[in-house]
Amino acid sequence: MRDPLVVKIQSHPKYQELRRKRNRFGWFLTALMMVVYYGYVALIAFDKPFLAKPIGAGVTTIGIPIGLGVIVFTIVITAIYIRRANGEFDRLTAEILKECVR
Repeated sequence: MRDPLVVKIQSHPKYQELRRKRNRFGWFLTALMMVVYYGYVALIAFDKPFLAKPIGAGVTTIGIPIGLGVIVFTIVITAIYIRRANGEFDRLTAEILKECVR
């Protein structure tokens, strides 16, 4: 047996909009992360000499800052998602609940 409130929320146009926006944004960020991560892995697999080049006269190679960049990129896109989820997505959720619970 389905709860009538759940059915009402799922059929609400703003809920459909929320799902569409959230899914599209999530898949976009996922694709970006996959490109960055697998791009780095591809560099490791196919161009080790490039990643092994030292930076300056030290022992640190180019691969280290690129790897750190992948980690920083992950943190940044997570922060972007959290910001949008706590702003736009939460606002839409509150509007949906306000309209459906009446």
